[in-house]
Amino acid sequence: MTWCSPFRSALSIRMARFTASTLVLAVGLLTGAAGASADLDLWKSEFPLTDFARAQVPLAEIEDDGNYRDTISPIDDPVFQPVTALTAMGPLEPVLSLIIEGDARAYPLRMLLWHEIVNDTVGGVPVLVSYCPLCNSGVVYDRRVDGQAVAFGNTGRIRHADMVMYDHATESWWQQFTGEAIVGSRAGTLLRALPARLESLARFRERAPKGKVMIPADVMRQPYGETPYFHMDSLWDTQSRNMVRERYPSDLPDGISPLTRVVAVGDRAWSVDLVRENGRVETGGLVLTWHAGQNSIHDSPWIPAGRDVGNIVVQKPDADGALRDVPYDVTFAFAFRTFRPDGEIKF
Repeated sequence: MTWCSPFRSALSIRMARFTASTLVLAVGLLTGAAGASADLDLWKSEFPLTDFARAQVPLAEIEDDGNYRDTISPIDDPVFQPVTALTAMGPLEPVLSLIIEGDARAYPLRMLLWHEIVNDTVGGVPVLVSYCPLCNSGVVYDRRVDGQAVAFGNTGRIRHADMVMYDHATESWWQQFTGEAIVGSRAGTLLRALPARLESLARFRERAPKGKVMIPADVMRQPYGETPYFHMDSLWDTQSRNMVRERYPSDLPDGISPLTRVVAVGDRAWSVDLVRENGRVETGGLVLTWHAGQNSIHDSPWIPAGRDVGNIVVQKPDADGALRDVPYDVTFAFAFRTFRPDGEIKF
C-alpha cells in the first residue's frame, strides 16, 4: 500500500514529508526547502473574519504546506463505545484520556492523527482535544473563551511544525502547542489546559472500567490503525541526522536529538528516557512516573506493532497529600525548545 496515496489528499503533503518510505519528499521539509511563504490574499479568502493586522508572531513563520481550511477535518460529533465492549484496537495503542466529574473518555491517536481536533463536552465542560503528530503534542483544553464555548477547526497551516487552529466565532488563529491565539482579534488569549493522560488503552480500561472510547462514525473514512509517520523514531539513527538538525535548529543540549521525547510541564521538561530509567522522579512538587506498555505511532506503519515508549503520568499532591493529575505533554524536544526557548530540559 502507498502510505501517501491520492485519496488521502487532505494529509498527503504534510505526512509525506515525514514518511520514511518517501524520503525524497521528506528532505524538502527537513531542510526547510518546502513550505510556501505566507499568501495573505489566499488566507483572507479562506478566513474573511480573521484580523490579520493583529498578530503575536511574524506571519512569515506560518507555513502553507498544501492543506487548507479543515481539509484535515475535525470531529465535532464524536461517537463513543464503552471501553469494555471495544475490540477493534490493540491494548497498547495510545489514547488521550481525561476524567471530569466521573465522565471518563479516551480519544485514540489512531483517529487523532487523521483529524487532529475533537470538539467535545466532558463532565459538562466544553473541551478541545488537540493532537499534532508532527511534534507529537497532545493537549486537552477548556474551549471556553470569555465564558462562552467556542468550536475549533484546522487552518491547514503549521508554525514550527505545529498545527495552527482557528476558532469559529472570530476566526482567530491559535497555536496548538501553547493554546495561545497568535493571529486575529483574540491574539494573546490563552486557553486553559486540562489534566489529561497519554496512556495505553489497557491502562485507561483499568482505571476507568466504565469509561468510553471514541470510535469512527465511518470506519472507511480513513485507514485508522495505520500511520504515515512511521520510522520518525529512527530518523535520528540514520543518514537523516543532519537533515533533522537543519530542519530543527533549536539550541538543544548535547545528547538530545530534536526527536527525543520529553515530558513538558510549563517551562520544565524531562526526557522520557530519564523518567523510564528512574521509574519515578520527584521534583519541584511534581511526581513523574513511567510504566511500560504503550505503542509509538512513529515507529511501525501498523500502530499496534509500534515499539514500546511507555506511559507517563504527572501528578502533584493536594492539601491532603493525595496525588492529583496535572496538565502535561509528551512531545518532541524540538517543539518544547521552540515554544519554550527559556525552558529547562533534564535528561
